[in-house]
Amino acid sequence: MAENNEKSIKVTLVKSTIGAVPKNRKTVEALGLKKVNATNVIPDNASTRGMVRQVRHLVTVEEA
Repeated sequence: MAENNEKSIKVTLVKSTIGAVPKNRKTVEALGLKKVNATNVIPDNASTRGMVRQVRHLVTVEEA
């Protein structure tokens, strides 16, 4: 989990990874999401933003 003094984002998997490109499946798993409607709070930095951008068609993002 992200520390309290850092910015963080809440990422939710809204679409199944069945039929997705294997690289995108690995990215979703790396974000800590395993099932549809699973949510994870992650630090808001350049690397995680890039991961979210890679799978933006499968997830939703909110500020936490």
